[in-house]
Amino acid sequence: MQVPFLELQGTFKDAILATGYLRDNHTDLIFLDIHLPKLKGMFFLKTLAQPPAVIITTAYHQYAVEGFNLNVTDYLLKPFEFERFLIAVNKVKTAQREKQKSNESQEIKDFIFLTVQKKKVKILFSEIVYIESQREYIKIVTSKKEYVSKMSTHEIEDLLPANLFKRIHRSFIISISKIDSYTAKTVEVNGVSIPIGRGYGNIIENL
Repeated sequence: MQVPFLELQGTFKDAILATGYLRDNHTDLIFLDIHLPKLKGMFFLKTLAQPPAVIITTAYHQYAVEGFNLNVTDYLLKPFEFERFLIAVNKVKTAQREKQKSNESQEIKDFIFLTVQKKKVKILFSEIVYIESQREYIKIVTSKKEYVSKMSTHEIEDLLPANLFKRIHRSFIISISKIDSYTAKTVEVNGVSIPIGRGYGNIIENL
């Protein structure tokens, strides 16, 4: 192997087989072609609730914008040289290191400061029950009170330690420690029923 930090876990001739593998296995990186049988590459990517890093490899340049809108790490246009391939995988490696550093720094803190009504309010991770999207705002429900802050669920998700919080719906992030019970469709946190979004069911099952 010319790239020592890469380990091939599997190759799949179509996206359906890849979906089955990802349901039971963790991977850090997918090399994805666009024109696949049964399910096209872009549609496959949209079905992944929490996709790993993705590098698209294709002979079709017209999908580049859509790919980057789906947060792919890089877009390799066939045929490509090994040097170009190496640049792409190094982007993934760099992003993983930065995410690890960010997670480590977050784990040291047990709180965040959020802007609520023009002032910074300290919110303890241990007190957050769930977070709900309300268009351009989020509602943070804690064991003591509720707060509303102007930011997206994606922005707040990046600030929360992944080992303590999970997104279970496009509009909801929950505290793992506050889960009372769950079914295939809902999670109950501190007596409140939160819906599980389509494609997010495996997140609860893997807790």
